[in-house]
Amino acid sequence: MKYITIKKLGLAGLAAIMLTACSKKLDLFPQNDFTSESAYATVDGYKAVLAKVYGGLASTGNAGPAGNSDIQGLDEGSQSPFIRGFFNCQELPTDEAVVSWNDQTIKDFHGLRWSSADPFLKGMYARPIYNIMVANEYLRESTDDKVASRGISGADADAIRESRAEVRFLRAFNYWAMMDLFGKSTFIDESNGVGTFLPSEKTKAELFTYIEDELKTIETELAPVKTNEYGRVDQGACWALLARMYLNAKTYIGSEKNTEAITYASKVIGGGYSLHSNYGELFMADNDKRTNEIIFAVGCDGLRTKSYGNTTFFVHCASGDDHDEFGVGGGWYGYRATSALANKFSDLSGATDKRAMFTTSAFGTSAAQIAISDVGDFNNGLHIKKYRNIRSDGGPTSDPNRDFADIDFPIFRLSEMYLIYAEAVLRGGGGGSDATALNYINLIRQRAYGNASGNITSGELTLQFILDERARELYWEGHRRTDLIRYGLLTTGTYLWPWKGGVASGTAVDNKYNIFPVPASNITSNPNLTQNDGY
Repeated sequence: MKYITIKKLGLAGLAAIMLTACSKKLDLFPQNDFTSESAYATVDGYKAVLAKVYGGLASTGNAGPAGNSDIQGLDEGSQSPFIRGFFNCQELPTDEAVVSWNDQTIKDFHGLRWSSADPFLKGMYARPIYNIMVANEYLRESTDDKVASRGISGADADAIRESRAEVRFLRAFNYWAMMDLFGKSTFIDESNGVGTFLPSEKTKAELFTYIEDELKTIETELAPVKTNEYGRVDQGACWALLARMYLNAKTYIGSEKNTEAITYASKVIGGGYSLHSNYGELFMADNDKRTNEIIFAVGCDGLRTKSYGNTTFFVHCASGDDHDEFGVGGGWYGYRATSALANKFSDLSGATDKRAMFTTSAFGTSAAQIAISDVGDFNNGLHIKKYRNIRSDGGPTSDPNRDFADIDFPIFRLSEMYLIYAEAVLRGGGGGSDATALNYINLIRQRAYGNASGNITSGELTLQFILDERARELYWEGHRRTDLIRYGLLTTGTYLWPWKGGVASGTAVDNKYNIFPVPASNITSNPNLTQNDGY
């Protein structure tokens, strides 16, 4: 069990603090009479709301796992969670994931044929905006004047003041998700106040500038690298998000920022992190111990953050009769990967590359079993056993019924920064070196192979190799869609995988599917919003 402040505080009673006045316009939020006067009356009240700001990435409401949802009108388990929704958007449209279920429109994701009426996209649009609204309220109520008016002073006031940079980071991160997925966003900040209003919209370029400015402003206000308590953000997370944004700048704003990507990846790399020796332990129930490599993770706890949409989803959805191997009491027989991911590994047993974490007991890894003749048949496809609700030290997990997982979801890891540095160098960024890039890639591969047998030479370090290495290192962590877009491969016919576009052998699709549509219901309720081309 993870004893960190955010988890210990819990989320009960913090449903939608002072957000009800604009709920009719946004059509997202529950009614609640829990006011700012009562919520922020004490230091513990501030801590509890801070927990809610963080908790919006892990939980869906205040009852857990269901029953008092943050967002009404959507399925709390499958449509309004951040982690599950983000995974569906980032992994299901790619070679790394396919789902057997027939839940509403879920199969449209791998088929790259969704529409603006999709209920899962409505939830994914709503969740970051909800998180942003809670962050805005915290920022309005945590000014020096507001804190002083409540009789809070000294170290307590200092702690609240310092937490504001964390909340601004979390708000920026949620806006980054909106920029990456939808290319635009409803925009609200703490200056909007509480009242009936129609939020404005920011374009992709405007969001990029806003997020960049926010992160650079708070960079010196956040706790120094590796000094904040686990589960809370520090400078390392700020630098990591900037590095990720800069690597994808061509997608976001139409111009390269590879030099900046190298600069900020290097800041993280120089922050005192190191690769954890055992790759699999990064995704186990006690991965909160892996602070040497994990820069920021969303805290998930089987008792305190019960949800069907956080890492509980990963262990259940990928398992069937073999659920004991995943550390849960039952499988959901749902998600697996295509043979295109299998082809990135020289073998699938994990004997050479330890990152090949695939089921080999109930479901084999032969070519016949990996091939997907029927998307709806869970028995075929590459079964992923990356996330396991099992502790590396053999101790018990927090939920005795094994229904909910303790695995934290890594948002940023050191290995991603190595990969960003290397790719940015190959793309012509300044301030880096080919030799350093090669060394970083070989550090990743030495961890994967347990020795230098998987090392590559300078001649083998190409952009295509980096893309494939990102698949091997980062699969099922929410990167693949963004990666394929950056390489021009998500919608085109240059790279095909099974059932891309709804065709068994794969097919190109309309380029409009490089971005998700703004939900039609949001546009109907707010004429300030505009639709993406093609939808």
